[in-house]
Parts: sequence; C-alpha cells; structure tokens
Amino acid sequence: MRTAKARRTPPPSGLIIVDKPAEWTSHDVVGKMRGIAGTRKVGHAGTLDPMATGVLVVGVEKATRLLGHLALTEKVYDATIRLGVSTNTDDAEGETVAATPAGHIPDEDVRKGIAALTGEITQVPPQVSAIKVNGERAYKLARAGEEVELAARPVTVYGFEVTAIRREGDVVDIDAVITCSSGTYIRALARDLGNGLGVGGHLTRLRRTRVGPYTIESARTIDQLAEECAILPMADAVAAAFPRRDVTEEEARLVAHGGRLPAEGLGSGPIGVFAPDGTLLALVEERGRTARPLAVFVP
Repeated sequence: MRTAKARRTPPPSGLIIVDKPAEWTSHDVVGKMRGIAGTRKVGHAGTLDPMATGVLVVGVEKATRLLGHLALTEKVYDATIRLGVSTNTDDAEGETVAATPAGHIPDEDVRKGIAALTGEITQVPPQVSAIKVNGERAYKLARAGEEVELAARPVTVYGFEVTAIRREGDVVDIDAVITCSSGTYIRALARDLGNGLGVGGHLTRLRRTRVGPYTIESARTIDQLAEECAILPMADAVAAAFPRRDVTEEEARLVAHGGRLPAEGLGSGPIGVFAPDGTLLALVEERGRTARPLAVFVP
C-alpha cells in the first residue's frame, strides 16, 4: 500500500537580501536559494554581472510579484575603473582590444570627465548586455561575432564620488562610489570616461552596496543563509521600499477585491496599502484621482 507524501510547508512570502559572491550569475543565486528556501517560487530584482558582488534582492513566494517594482529603485555601487585599457565587454572579464598610456592624465581632467557623466545623461549599453535586439540577447549576438547596434538611453547618475586615484605605469585606477538610477551600466560609465579622456577604460571591480532601502549591512552570504534563511516579511519589505497608506475596513475590502481607491497624492510610484490590523493588502499606483491596484496579495 502506497502512502501519500507529506506536503512540504511553503516558506513565508518575503525578501532575502543576498550578498552575491563573485563568479556567480544572478540565476545561479536564484537556483541556490530555491534549495535553501525550499520552493521553486524564487526570483531576483536587478541583475548583477558574474564579476560583481553585493546586494541582490531575492523574492520568495508572493514576494516575487514585488520584484519588478523593486528593480526600478535607486542603486549604489563601489567601483574601480581602470583608464588606459579597453576591453570588448567594458569590464575585466573581456578581452583587451586597445591599450593607450594614461599615466599623463592629471587628476583634474579625470574629475572633469566624471563631472560630464554625472546627472541626467544618455548612455549606450555595453555590447555584451542582456538587452534584446530583434528578440535575441545582445550578448549572444556579440559573442557570435555580430556587430550590435544598441540605442542610447537616458539614465541618471545622482552621484559619482571619487574616493581614490592610483597610478601604476601607464594605467590609472579610480575608486568611486556611484549612485544611479535603474538601468545604468557602470561598465558603460567606465568605458565612456576612458573614451572621453582619449585613453579607453574598463571596470575592474564592482560591488553593489544598496538597492532602494536594502543595504549591504542587511545582506547575508550564501553560507550564512544556508545556516539560517532570513526572510524579510512582505509587509516589512513593502513598508521599507514604498510610501505607506493605511486604509479603513471598508476600503480594505474594496482593495482585496481589486477595487480602486481615491488618490491621496502619495506620488506616482507604487504605494503599499495596509489593513487596519497591519496586514499588507496590495501595491497601488495613483493615476489622476484614483489609485489602482498593481498587485493584490490577500487571498
């Protein structure tokens, strides 16, 4: 007689703030976290290249529906840019395509070049990127030897603070803290800084230290999470990342059924809606005089 397998209790819905190790893809992290969290319903907000380390926001169960909204928030990086060497990927994982002595460039010119890349700018993504061109990822086309034409796109670099300039022979290494909008390629900033100075450049180190409100101090390594899988509850995650709106019982019933609320002027981005008892009900977005649901989380 066959016995029925006991159903595994799914983990609570929430976010896991991972300190991604070097040489792992973001997909590698998701695969590992599926095993640690004990569920297939795992995703991530905002991809990090294999070379990069630092904050990767992972969603579990219902929190996967938050990820697209969290991916649009401000990010902070610690980076090192090398002037004098260009690569085909704009980072240290690529092949060198040009080398031009950069040791003669004064610090003042470096800082002027950085100032030109601060604020609202347009940026051409790296050839080796995940952007789709005619249905294919740009990096696949580039690695197949095709020249990929990628359109420039607007991004915002809120801060580009130099913390050190180091010189060794013909190369100049610049350590910087960069605060930027979603969709900004730090590799492209390194490339454009070097090209603007006439010597080429690429990224040699990248560590993401913040995604929205989630910082490296709250991140856990894969080994730490394997010992204790710390999941930030959905309500706490939303309250930290988005404006909060507390509603009445009547309004809560309306939102739970996908209904709209009157707008309260809380901004154009997602707003977390909470029931009188503190339960997270939904994310809504204000359009004109109404707040319409983006995602409803109650049964």
